[in-house]
Amino acid sequence: MLNRSNNIWQVEDDSPSASWLAGKLGISKLLATLLIHRNVSTPDAAQSFLFPKLGALRDPFLFKDMDRAVELISTSIENKKRITVYGDYDADGITATALLVDFFSQFEIPISFYIPHRLEEGYSLNDAAIREIATGDTQLIITVDCGISSPSEIDLAKSLGLEVVVTDHHQLPAHFQPRCPTINPFQPDCPFPFQGLSGVGLAFYLVIAIRADLRESGYFGSKGEPDLRPYLDLVALGTVADIVPLLEENRILVKNGLSILRESQRPGIKELLRVSGINKDREITTYDIAFKLAPRLNAMGRLGSVTRAVQLLTTDNEKEAAEIATHMDSLNTQRQAIESRILSEVRERITRIDDLERQQTIVLSDPSWHRGIVGIVASKIVEEHYRPTLILEAEGELLRGSGRSIDGFDLYQALFDLSGLLKQFGGHGHAAGVSIETKNLREFCKRFEELARKRIDPKDMAPKIDVDARLGLESISPRLLRELEMLPPFGDKNPQPIFWAGPLEVVFSRVVGNGHLKLRVKEKGITFDCIAFGKGAFHPLGGKSVDILFHVGTNTWQGIESIQLMIIDLKVNPGGDV
Repeated sequence: MLNRSNNIWQVEDDSPSASWLAGKLGISKLLATLLIHRNVSTPDAAQSFLFPKLGALRDPFLFKDMDRAVELISTSIENKKRITVYGDYDADGITATALLVDFFSQFEIPISFYIPHRLEEGYSLNDAAIREIATGDTQLIITVDCGISSPSEIDLAKSLGLEVVVTDHHQLPAHFQPRCPTINPFQPDCPFPFQGLSGVGLAFYLVIAIRADLRESGYFGSKGEPDLRPYLDLVALGTVADIVPLLEENRILVKNGLSILRESQRPGIKELLRVSGINKDREITTYDIAFKLAPRLNAMGRLGSVTRAVQLLTTDNEKEAAEIATHMDSLNTQRQAIESRILSEVRERITRIDDLERQQTIVLSDPSWHRGIVGIVASKIVEEHYRPTLILEAEGELLRGSGRSIDGFDLYQALFDLSGLLKQFGGHGHAAGVSIETKNLREFCKRFEELARKRIDPKDMAPKIDVDARLGLESISPRLLRELEMLPPFGDKNPQPIFWAGPLEVVFSRVVGNGHLKLRVKEKGITFDCIAFGKGAFHPLGGKSVDILFHVGTNTWQGIESIQLMIIDLKVNPGGDV
């Protein structure tokens, strides 16, 4: 029987200010503790966190260059000049592109968009695309979710008579010098205090600023200005998909956007919900976006062109929306099949690595692996082996693919340090894209491993689970559940709370569904039902003593709702029997 977990459980420190914050807000000490663990430690910050209102969004003109960008764009609108939105091929870029295209369409100006093909053109601006755009009547290019690392392409666009505005939420490249109005919160002299916005979040701030400028100039007259709230469905979708911190502005945008998403009048959103199997009669969550909606949008870019994905989110034609959504769902099924094949092959290759236990990195390549899928596979390998991992597609003398990393090892910095061996790279601490010539692979692998050995403490080679608090079963109540329901939407930097209970007696256990474990636990005469997905191998546990990590949730059976503990990890205590 499998009765051990290799995960390291880390309990967060009990903050001495939790009682003070609880008293100020009239909440439980536990809820106050959870807020402090999310860096929400003052009454004002807690009120903003628990009750995120759109009116609390910061002024868009706090962004450096927002005034210059808006002046260019407003002039184009007033003079009916064509604007081209240049986006990225992931869900964040797709939603940001759709948002701007839809917004500008209201002004009866010529509007077009361009998103590069992931496999044929790669990320961000490229010369061929700029020249193609310049052959038309475009006067202004606005980038979304890209452009910050494309100075030569911006110079090319300007030499061809085009104006450019860059909106990009990615880190600045070394020796960055802006070539045009640039909206990016990482600019050192940008006074906007929150740096965690997604690409679509920046696009939304841009339209807020444009609307304000046009209002001040009297552009709208008696026509009435556009309502921006309906765009929050796109903002929520792209923000959650891009895994940015769900705090401050992002929390406000996503919290309000989820309700707009559920009630969205966009035919494309309705059809995307349908093919994803999401019932609009219930609340839509960040889980629905991350694991159902976003993968379908991303499948378009991974396996081909994303043009139709933008069309899905902007069309008013219900028939067209249904056709595109059905095609998108089919592509996602193909993506899953390709991913499954590559993952199986990678796992088999890993079993042939000599002395895997001593190896601190994994780098594998194959000509049959799909470059649009390898990043997902790398993520799964990191989950299974907890090592920095690069999975590459071999194409002639060039290897291209994606990497994922673990806490404590900055993948971007490692690639930067080895950039002399690389053709191209980009990304951040946990995820990156890379291309490398085959002749440099052996030396790269050697030095990548050496860097990992220097920078990764061996004790960090096991995954850690951050635990919010120890929680006895007697403390789990409907009141606690109501307080916990104030914390969503969950996501990066605001995870669903994890609690530790034990030792507990297992009253019974059984395997249900496809290898899931259902059990009932008991402490001081109090019992709760639990579900542990994918942990059927722990059965049987009846009569054993266990410690569990869990979320507090609910289960509805025959119309009756009850509290249920969702186990994410468990350990059978030494001796095992109660």
